[in-house]
Amino acid sequence: MGSKVLRTENLSAYFRDNRVVNRVSLSIPENMVTTIMGPSGCGKTTLIRCFNRIHELIPGARVEGRVFLRDEDVYATDPMIIRRRIGMVFQRPNPFPTMSIYDNVIAGYRLNGIKLGHGERDAMVEESLKKAALWDEVKDHLNRKGTFLSGGQQQRLCIARALAMNPDILLLDEPTSALDPKATARVEQLVEELKKTVTLILVTHNVAQAGRVSDFTAFLYLGELIEYGPTEQLHTAPKDTRTEEFLTGKFG
Repeated sequence: MGSKVLRTENLSAYFRDNRVVNRVSLSIPENMVTTIMGPSGCGKTTLIRCFNRIHELIPGARVEGRVFLRDEDVYATDPMIIRRRIGMVFQRPNPFPTMSIYDNVIAGYRLNGIKLGHGERDAMVEESLKKAALWDEVKDHLNRKGTFLSGGQQQRLCIARALAMNPDILLLDEPTSALDPKATARVEQLVEELKKTVTLILVTHNVAQAGRVSDFTAFLYLGELIEYGPTEQLHTAPKDTRTEEFLTGKFG
């Protein structure tokens, strides 16, 4: 599996008295794509929102257990630092509507009060858009609003925005669910490319997508981690009948 970049120990997440993630322990390997799959409402999104402490922003939300980024206790570290190191891309593309493409990419620096020189900014924007496979499509329109782009381009812009902070991990929460098949294929191709430089954790309820893009797969059901291992093994010889039933479409 190589070195582990993130691990959880008995991680549970609550909304007030309702436990939605139940004592999950897993280790995420570095520079791989790990998919967290399971039916809608099984706690996938809540789980990854605990990794970068976005879960706690919801009133009444709390966490038990521990999360480590390398050997650092995530819940004993400034959440702003954690969110820079564990970037996130959401289900629906959400470029900042009043900002240009250029300003969207470097928004994280502005929001965090990190000053960059003009040359640094230009280089950061170009590099991040290239990593997100968007540079050639937008390089002549950097001052136009991000919302001028198509849905698939907007999602890649959001990926560029997250990559600009140079994170250790990129969380992708069903990043293609609002996209058409062509834009979906483009994002999947990008995920394959990105793992050379960043660890990716992808939430999906799409079994075929998990099979196509991930190295490791975790199957979550009713907030519990049912099974976790190499994707090929989990897809071809699942150990738990619930995993098998999900994979064959009996529920989900």
